[in-house]
Amino acid sequence: MGFADDHLIPLVDEGLGNSAYLLDLGDGRALAMDASRDLRDLRAAAERRRLHVAFAADTHLHADFLSGAVQLGHDTGATILASAAGRRAFDHQRLADGDEVDLGGLTLRALATPGHTDEHLSFLLLDGSRKLGVFTGGSLIVNSAARTDLLGPQRTEELARAQYRSLKQLTALPDATAVWPTHGAGSFCSVPPGTERTTTIGAQKQANPLLGAPDEDAFVSQLIGSLGTYPAYFDRLGGINRRGPAVLTAQPLLPALSAQQVRALMADGGHVVDVRPAADYAAGHIPGSLSIPLRGQFATWLGWLLPDTAPIAFVTGADQDLSEIVWQSYKIGYEHLAGHLAGGMDAWLANGNPQTTTAFVTADRAAGRPYVDVRQEAEFTAGHVPGAAHVELGGLAAAAADTPVGAVVACGHGERAMTAASLLERAGHTDVAVLDGGPADYAAARGQHLVQGTEGTRS
Repeated sequence: MGFADDHLIPLVDEGLGNSAYLLDLGDGRALAMDASRDLRDLRAAAERRRLHVAFAADTHLHADFLSGAVQLGHDTGATILASAAGRRAFDHQRLADGDEVDLGGLTLRALATPGHTDEHLSFLLLDGSRKLGVFTGGSLIVNSAARTDLLGPQRTEELARAQYRSLKQLTALPDATAVWPTHGAGSFCSVPPGTERTTTIGAQKQANPLLGAPDEDAFVSQLIGSLGTYPAYFDRLGGINRRGPAVLTAQPLLPALSAQQVRALMADGGHVVDVRPAADYAAGHIPGSLSIPLRGQFATWLGWLLPDTAPIAFVTGADQDLSEIVWQSYKIGYEHLAGHLAGGMDAWLANGNPQTTTAFVTADRAAGRPYVDVRQEAEFTAGHVPGAAHVELGGLAAAAADTPVGAVVACGHGERAMTAASLLERAGHTDVAVLDGGPADYAAARGQHLVQGTEGTRS
């Protein structure tokens, strides 16, 4: 078959910063590459094209989402393609460096590219002898390479050196070869911001700063020096993906719960997550609930801030999609979903239960309060309010006792800051305010300019 650009369908998860791919093989069959357990978009794309998913490949043991390959194997009979070195515990075709899979006109060649993980494969797509493109997973990505510290600090340098050799191997491909990474901007597995999700070998030779490193030691120092924190749940998912996520035989649901049931759940050690917009949470919420507004990044903060072992009930707004809550939770292995509060906060209050409010203030009303910035370190360093205290949201619960009394908590817009305020309220802070806006708004209201660097930071 001849390969056309529209044979490859990228499926972008903006929240996790990842791309899966559906490859139309031209004969009614398709290959799914690095599909997550949330298969809604992939299934919709396959249905539009009337494609049967015959192959499901994973470039590596993912840490940021549960793989959908096992589910596709169950649902469509797809042959699962993965690294033999990954020692996966389920039926799959084990591939090593140089192994090829006949896709029926096209060929997929496995390339061992360790670094992001030790069993990482890239997949080179060939049409005869013509190299069309390469699925690089977490090896070569747009203007960077994925992090090498997911297997523990004792292996970070070893894997960074492996990543150097893997990128050298990939950049030996022809310049015109398309590069189709999994990780991209917004992923905690990668570093640089940007809008481009795909690239070419030639473009990366020109633009990727890691490829400009003069030698291996410089590359390793540059890559390791760029690594920030990552969500706590990353440490769990690799093992689950090795064993194989549980197959789902029905659409998981989020049952309706009464106010009494939610109250009992909290009393028994469960958690309540309020997924309404930040302003709605501020206006009134269940005491002790955690604010995580339902948006693309919902799964990231759920997995960072709560354990996956305790039951969770959700407070929702009238127009919010319950299935979105379920799938974002399930794709990172959170399955203890007790349900949602039927009738929302109105039902909670009608049952005689108390609520708490949080001050949600514009920059002109935040004067006189200590300013706490909860963004990631790279965001803070790029520009922050002079004199701001800094603690990343992911580490705030552990630092709650050190947070200044009466602080105004801020992020880029207000969503993460409201999450931070809910954490502080759970820790006993009753005087927290949240900035409705970001650091530029606060600085402008005071005639200040944002400063760069780490002045004012604390851990």
